[in-house]
Amino acid sequence: MVTQHEILRLGHQGDGVAAGPVYAPATLPGETVSGTLSGSQLTEVRIETPSADRVQPPCRHAKSCGGCQLQHASDAFVSAWKQEIVATAIEAQGLAAPIRGIVTSPAQTRRRAVVSARRTKKGAMAGFHARGSDVIIQIPDCQLVDPKLLPGLPVAEALAVVGASRKGELSVTLTVTENGLDVAATGGKPTDGPLEIALAQVAERFDLARLAWDAEVIAKRQPPVQRFGAANVEPPPGAFLQATPEGEAALLASVQEIVGDAARIVDLFAGCGTFSLPLAASAEVLAVEGDAEMIKALDQGWRRAQGLKKITGAVRDLFRRPLVPDELRKFDAAVLDPPRAGAEAQVAALADSRLDLIAYVSCNPVTFARDARVLVSSGYHLTWVQVVDQFRWSSHIELVAAFSRNEA
Repeated sequence: MVTQHEILRLGHQGDGVAAGPVYAPATLPGETVSGTLSGSQLTEVRIETPSADRVQPPCRHAKSCGGCQLQHASDAFVSAWKQEIVATAIEAQGLAAPIRGIVTSPAQTRRRAVVSARRTKKGAMAGFHARGSDVIIQIPDCQLVDPKLLPGLPVAEALAVVGASRKGELSVTLTVTENGLDVAATGGKPTDGPLEIALAQVAERFDLARLAWDAEVIAKRQPPVQRFGAANVEPPPGAFLQATPEGEAALLASVQEIVGDAARIVDLFAGCGTFSLPLAASAEVLAVEGDAEMIKALDQGWRRAQGLKKITGAVRDLFRRPLVPDELRKFDAAVLDPPRAGAEAQVAALADSRLDLIAYVSCNPVTFARDARVLVSSGYHLTWVQVVDQFRWSSHIELVAAFSRNEA
């Protein structure tokens, strides 16, 4: 049965929400839409009255591919919506702060993507999943990723041919590096001698910088280098990396503004040194991270670089063993960049410290706001928030927030 609905708002996942609630993909507030209701989901959606913010999707794969949720919305609408989500999350915790605006990465700048690959009767296919489905959609003209990433699609297909089971699916992480593609695949067959030879041949045929199979490096033909400040770093296979160079630069600029001329900085959840290495140009840094391989990569990058101040790497699970106030007292500023769950334990320790400055980098406005309330309750001032959108056309949001013990 076809029903008609008015879209009232967008949900946090980018779907339009009508009274009920009823969720309708690829719709916008103010639109009248019709479709078949299945539970709370509207399917076979038809736009009866379009919004003035509706635009023609720039990518020809937009209707079938599930990689982007918001290509049907104008850039101005998406920017305002993402800023509103951040402001609403902050207000829900009884807080207020100036939102500086939003820095949005250009199209075709995503330097890293995870694609799926599966064997077929005629060979293999690779791409993104269709929305809410395990069907793989091929994306030869994707407008989201860096064009240097697209040659990784036939790589993923070749890997599926030699290493995927008949019913299995490979997850293939493709990353643009200074020296070519870095490829890390999971979900394939266990390695043995013949498979390792076949995988090495794929790396050779496609001129890959590095190929890893279930975290085991099969071939490294060139260093898979990422540039962080003055340092060249070789992250471990599949390691976290900011999605776009422009997004990373925006996050770093805000962090540098917050810490200012601090001489001693602690970088919590430091990864491979996205912030630690550029900050070491003018400050001594303690980089704390739970993954030993990331800290190893950071340390090697620092040792090979010229002109940086001392970076001390520490492997530590900050969820179980946060740095306590006595350990924090030797620093002038902290950088905090936790995963989506936030950093409850570490934030509680920071709240009990006398640290002057905190640059909080977050990919989840809700957990950020929860942690911000703890810091503000302990005497910190939430000075400003910068929203960063490096996941263009998606519902994903990042931000940097400045906290200070001094109101000025």
